[in-house]
Amino acid sequence: MDSIKKQLEKKKALKYLSKYLVIVVGAAVYAIGFQFFLFPNAIVSGGVVGIAMIINVFTSLPVGLLTVVLNVPLFFIAWRHFGLDFLLGSLAGVALSSVMVDLFALSSLVATNDPMLASIIGGVIKGAGLGMIYYVGATTGGVDIVAKFLRQRHAHINFGTIILIMDVIIIAAYAFVLKRYESAMYSLVAMFVVSKVIDLVLYGTDNSSVCYVISEHSDEIIHEIISGRVHRGVTILNGAGAYSGREEKILMCVIKRQQISEFRRMIRSIDPNSFCIVTDAKDVFGKGFENIAEVK
Repeated sequence: MDSIKKQLEKKKALKYLSKYLVIVVGAAVYAIGFQFFLFPNAIVSGGVVGIAMIINVFTSLPVGLLTVVLNVPLFFIAWRHFGLDFLLGSLAGVALSSVMVDLFALSSLVATNDPMLASIIGGVIKGAGLGMIYYVGATTGGVDIVAKFLRQRHAHINFGTIILIMDVIIIAAYAFVLKRYESAMYSLVAMFVVSKVIDLVLYGTDNSSVCYVISEHSDEIIHEIISGRVHRGVTILNGAGAYSGREEKILMCVIKRQQISEFRRMIRSIDPNSFCIVTDAKDVFGKGFENIAEVK
């Protein structure tokens, strides 16, 4: 019994260690994108920092102090809604990313002076770092916490998309208040790239497709899908032709994107006169696909 308990404790400790190791690496990658690409080219950040910069124009209060003050209620929300583990991970994300940015600031390295190149490459690197932090269930504070809160209520919207929408609003306000329109345009490019890379890290590129098939040879097609070339499950839906009134079997099958060509060849070889619809599926959870217990 004691050995089992020790193994569980060791497994738990390794899980926490790996989580915070990913946060450290993610914070370093984030800082590289920000300090060596975005910051030297005056590409502003969205989020709480952007809000603090706008408030600073009207109040002259320090941006750093405003950032901390604005983060306090957000971390309180994080603790109330997501628990202590999430709060500690997010505090680590904020602290480490800030420390890494300050450490890299000691270097005079500027990767590029081209704002467009900085927006794209810097956005890719920053997005990769943020994606790593989000992947282990932490954030870097600010609007990231709001995005996670909204994601729970609107699961059909990707995490990166929610952040992009909020950042676009903040940067648009920043441009309007400070009259820095060109800088804001480059910032929007960077934010778009960041959001896409975040989604790539969190959700990957392995999109799936839903196939609907109507055929007079349904039984043969079902056999090939289940135990033949495709090896996927099939759901039979009952339908009827609106014009003919004839009852039909509608086969529904979810497949990987790379299986589409083989699926089409299989359908064509069995029934060239079949009717087939293939449509993209943004998220698929269950056996053979993503684990529903690990939805991000």
